[in-house]
Amino acid sequence: MTGWTGGQESVGDIAPALAHYTDTVLFDEVWARPELSPRDRSLVTVSALVAIGAVEQLGFHLAFARDNGATEEELVEVITHLAFYTGWPRAMAAIEVARAVFAEKGDSASE
Repeated sequence: MTGWTGGQESVGDIAPALAHYTDTVLFDEVWARPELSPRDRSLVTVSALVAIGAVEQLGFHLAFARDNGATEEELVEVITHLAFYTGWPRAMAAIEVARAVFAEKGDSASE
């Protein structure tokens, strides 16, 4: 994946350097590294966001994970498994985000 512009679109007006690093370094470079597939990177990212309770970023990354080949069933299982390691409240909050994202079937992170 190259030519990512999500950072510019979301924060470029107020934080152009953060937008640049998001687009160029994170998505165009890190996400393009061949050692992990985009699907696997998505599963790791979703896991990390659930673990730290970052639900404000989780919606985007659940949709992105689906775009990258993870199924909704796999994502729910990841969240369920994480409940035992990250705590029930974080998993329950993540499931509510997943419910909302999965209800918006027509939407995707890349649209």
